[in-house]
Amino acid sequence: MPFNPRRRDVLLGASGTLTAVLTGALLPAPASASASATSWTAGASPSSVGAAFDFLTATFDEYGSGSALRVPRSYTGGFFETPTWTFVSSFAYDDALVIMAWLARGDVRRATILGDTLLYAQEHDPIGDGRTRASYQPDSFTTLNGTLDIGSPAAFTGNQAWVGMAFAHLYARTRQKRFLKGALREAAWIQDKTWDGERAPHGYTGGRTADDQPTTFKATEHNIDVGAFLTMLGTLTGNRVWHARARAAFAFVEAMQDRRGGHLWTGTDPDGTTTNRTPIPEDVQTWALLATGDHRYDRAVTWVLDKLAALDAGVYGVSYSDTDTSKVWLEGTAHTALALKARDGRGDALLSRKLLWNIGRAQATTPHGDGRGVPAASSDGLDTGFGDLYHASLHTGATAWYLLAALSRNPFRL
Repeated sequence: MPFNPRRRDVLLGASGTLTAVLTGALLPAPASASASATSWTAGASPSSVGAAFDFLTATFDEYGSGSALRVPRSYTGGFFETPTWTFVSSFAYDDALVIMAWLARGDVRRATILGDTLLYAQEHDPIGDGRTRASYQPDSFTTLNGTLDIGSPAAFTGNQAWVGMAFAHLYARTRQKRFLKGALREAAWIQDKTWDGERAPHGYTGGRTADDQPTTFKATEHNIDVGAFLTMLGTLTGNRVWHARARAAFAFVEAMQDRRGGHLWTGTDPDGTTTNRTPIPEDVQTWALLATGDHRYDRAVTWVLDKLAALDAGVYGVSYSDTDTSKVWLEGTAHTALALKARDGRGDALLSRKLLWNIGRAQATTPHGDGRGVPAASSDGLDTGFGDLYHASLHTGATAWYLLAALSRNPFRL
């Protein structure tokens, strides 16, 4: 079986095109659903967007308040919360998205506090070489007198790039140099620890494992993230070396596009050379267009619409990969909605609004919901094909992506 690298840790283990599905009859929303406040042709309703921001605020304030450094737990309710056990980890990728969503709204205060929390994590890391970790524990993050409570110590390249992008966005908005310094430390770590200029196709490898061993695969997603991040640094610093390194990352992405089908492959196996063709995920298809603005990836978005259409629990959208299209991945549905806005082809704007409306429907009707947060999946047990499952628990990452798409803010661009 091919090796399948992804950005996150394992979380405990409809046929037809989406265009055809969404142009058909939509299931009526119950009268209590916020998504029904407006027609689906209007996309995300203001009440739905406001409720999603309320969820992020409440989650952020669960373990602290005011200016206290803190991180929000990534998953709430459902599978991750039982009478005897609660999963409270906060994934750095999700935290970066929350920062960007708050900046999109103009909430610089909260974004800055969370950004300072990630800077604290970087500065107090036990290795101290500029990395951040995959996740931290929000219930004890600020109570250990300088010793971080790390959930997962892995340092994946994509996560480093997302934290770096969050720092770059914060510096662009606030001009506080500590954020640029943090971004440059992340970039130096990525370049030093993950660049592979020997095994073609050249690109950035997966990072470091939990026991600090190098990973040797190259992920298309990671190289998209790195390319976007280093492009931001080139813009912010005026240093052309970052643009050159960004081009190298994007060259790997280009090499991963299937010329016939238009979609992108996951990346390489651990040998760094052999293309990994199973499974084929959603995120690299839409992110390639969002990060580069290159319309060669228009066909990759079409591939998502054609191959990953999903209908479940009264919600239409797209799934995580071609392994399992029985359930909707709400984060990926937001990716697709934003990518359609960026592609701006015939019918794309309407289809984007329909996807956003459906995310709002999931927000309002998910069985473990509070009417504010967006669930990771429409139902429990969505198989990603990469060794993990997504569940219908509320997710800060999915909620933040929904807000970015609703506000037409591309996190890959300053």
